[in-house]
This record gives sequence, structure tokens and C-alpha cells, in this order.
Amino acid sequence: MSSSAKRRIKIIGVGPGDPDQVTLEAVAAMRSVDYFLVTDKSGTAKGGMPDPLVRAREELLDRHLQQPARVVKVADAPRERREEFTGTDAEYRAAVAAWHRARVEKYLAVLAENPGDVGFLVWGDPAFYDSTIRVVDQIAEQLDVEVDVIPGISSVQLLAARHRLVLHDVGRPLYVTTGRAVHEAVEAGHDNLVVMLNRVVDLPGLEDWRIWWGGNLGTREEELVAGTVGEVLPAIEKARNRLRETSGWVMDIYLLRAPRR
Repeated sequence: MSSSAKRRIKIIGVGPGDPDQVTLEAVAAMRSVDYFLVTDKSGTAKGGMPDPLVRAREELLDRHLQQPARVVKVADAPRERREEFTGTDAEYRAAVAAWHRARVEKYLAVLAENPGDVGFLVWGDPAFYDSTIRVVDQIAEQLDVEVDVIPGISSVQLLAARHRLVLHDVGRPLYVTTGRAVHEAVEAGHDNLVVMLNRVVDLPGLEDWRIWWGGNLGTREEELVAGTVGEVLPAIEKARNRLRETSGWVMDIYLLRAPRR
């Protein structure tokens, strides 16, 4: 980067996990930056184990870059998750906003110490339930930077491909939400939902609904389950436990559809 050029931040969608699902545009973006800022959650999980997603990013860079990548790790900011402080929607949003502000401060410190263009590697697509764009927008309010977003293959797309699904019926809508809000969506009348960010998969009262579930899609440990909720929920829980043991993390997503009368 020349001294006269504006500093660039590239938010790069790298797909759900399979290096082959990284787009050519994403590879070009990775090769154009000076280093990568990677959030490290080591020590926050039980047992203080290293963050497996840091290593996954490093392996992805090894695959696609022509020379060793420079990776700058920053310990992730703590996030309030206790139910007594995040039970209401307002409390949850406040907790997330505080977490974002803490991340901004940490990232600004790294950027001050490390000149050059920087890349953020985002799982899936940066537009789907990811905080990086919002955090970088706050950084851009304080630094004179140029921000580019490179889309990625999302877990939504891969879930549909793995189960050979069209995500919606003919002429019908698709509602995308989180595990935290799935019951609220059902109560509001939505009957065809993609559900992401699941701390648990708990669907009482929906035993006759169909579910197509995928965990850690695109990785070697990928798991798939499909059937009616009442029949396959135990299999999903077992699959989630296997992923925790083999991968050290779980990113899962599912399509939930009401029975057609």
C-alpha cells in the first residue's frame, strides 16, 4: 500500500467451511491485503482450549495464498450471555451493542499498531447474522478507510444443496431467523423458516413439522439429518454432540416447515 493511498479494509466471505467453496473474488481479495485480523476465542470455551476456528482460517489461507499469510490475532471481547441480563429483546440488543463497542476498541488498537490493508475472514456470507460489517462501520467513523465487502457462499445455500431442496414452495415466502426467535416467528404465523445461530435445537409443540438440519456444513465433520421434528430431534442432538467432540465447535442451521394441510 503506497503512503498516499487510502487504507483498505476488506470483509471477505469465505463460505461455510470447505476451501473449495471460496469464490475467486474472495481469493483475489485475500491476496490483495497485507494481513488478516482474526478474533481469537481461546480460553473462553470450557477447558481453555485453543480456538479451532482460528486454525480453520489459517488452513484456508494456506490453501489459497501464494505465500505465508500474516495473521494478527486479537482476544475476543467478552459478551454477556447470561439469561438474567439478556432475557428481553431490549436487554439482548444492549448486550450485543456493548460487545460490538468492545470489539471496535480492540480492533482500533490492532489497526494502530499494524499499518497496511487488512482483511477480515467471515464464515459464510457477511450479510447473514454476522457482526463484522456493523463493527467495521463503527471503525470507519473513526478512521479514513475504504471498506469493501466480498460475498461468500452461505450456509443457507449449502443447506439447500445438501438436502436437494428448494427453500420455499411455489409462490411462497421464506422467513430467516435465529434459534432465539424461532418460536416467536412461528407464533406470528410463519410456516417456512430457515433458522440460524442455535444454542440449542428445542422445538416443543412442533413435532409434526418437517426439519432439514445441517451442522458444520462444508467441513470434513459435516452432519445432516432430515425428518419430522418428533422423530429426528434426538438424532440432531447426538449429531451436535459429535461435532463438539470432533470439531470443538458447532455451527448449525435448519429449514423448518409446517405440514401442508
